[in-house]
Amino acid sequence: MQILVTGGAGFIGSNTCDALLALDHTVICLDNFLTGRISNLSDALKHPNFSLIEGDIRDMQTCELAVKDCDIVLHLAALGSVPRSINDPITTNDININGFLNMLTATKNAGIKRFVFAASSSTYGDSTALPKIEHQIGRPLSPYAVTKYVGELYADVFAKNYGIEFIGLRYFNVFGRRQDPQGAYAAVIPKFISQLLKNDAPVINGDGSFSRDFTYIDNVVELNIQALLTQNKSAINQIYNVACGEATSLNSLFTMLRDEMGLLDQNVKTIEPIYEKIRVGDIPHSLASIEKAKQLLHYAPEISVEEGIKRTVAWYVKDSIH
Repeated sequence: MQILVTGGAGFIGSNTCDALLALDHTVICLDNFLTGRISNLSDALKHPNFSLIEGDIRDMQTCELAVKDCDIVLHLAALGSVPRSINDPITTNDININGFLNMLTATKNAGIKRFVFAASSSTYGDSTALPKIEHQIGRPLSPYAVTKYVGELYADVFAKNYGIEFIGLRYFNVFGRRQDPQGAYAAVIPKFISQLLKNDAPVINGDGSFSRDFTYIDNVVELNIQALLTQNKSAINQIYNVACGEATSLNSLFTMLRDEMGLLDQNVKTIEPIYEKIRVGDIPHSLASIEKAKQLLHYAPEISVEEGIKRTVAWYVKDSIH
């Protein structure tokens, strides 16, 4: 099939592009390189079934060009990060809502039936229920969370009014190769690894007891592909959690990373984290129920957090040598 991946130069996008190409699909990547990186596409760009459109989902003409002759759309392009959305709600809204609506409309206008998109665990907002179950959400706690929830609402409305098939994937804390360790809004795992590589002490916001449902990139790519290709009609027009289904505290995460990196550098073993104040908009605990994805999309996350950490550290260490 011919599949459009928006945000295909990003962390999740580029890994998914590689996997789709390995399955002999034709892949078109649309990215404006605001957060994506051309280096993430180094393998894909050598592939005869891959093409790249450099453009922005905020431009309708670009969206219409990108969907031309495609069979399915995987919409991953978004401006991530809760803190960034608090600092700049306008840009987050523009990309995540206006851009999302452009892509959804272009998909509809092109007669493409299926639209799979990146939703977010931030949609659970102030709900304290654990584990998080798809139909039980709270009120959003950040502009980012608002924008991601609006995407779910729009997809549902387009399904009802225009007959588009959608699948929304609420990613929890995805980690692995190619995740950007740089910048103010870097995710916690690559940031910690990058600091430990330099023998610097990572900063933990709060006392380290906050926990997240971390899941390795290969698990996520597997579910992305299941969502794109599933023939199970009852799996369509649904929202799914994408996670491992287990909670890991930030203290445990730090210990796992330090132990793994300490095997390569003795100096790392003595590093202790620095504890600072809790960030605005942070929720204490996040844990997903993945029963729905298991049942309807045959999701079976094969790589544990511990194994994922080993693979991730190995990748960053190798990358830092080059």
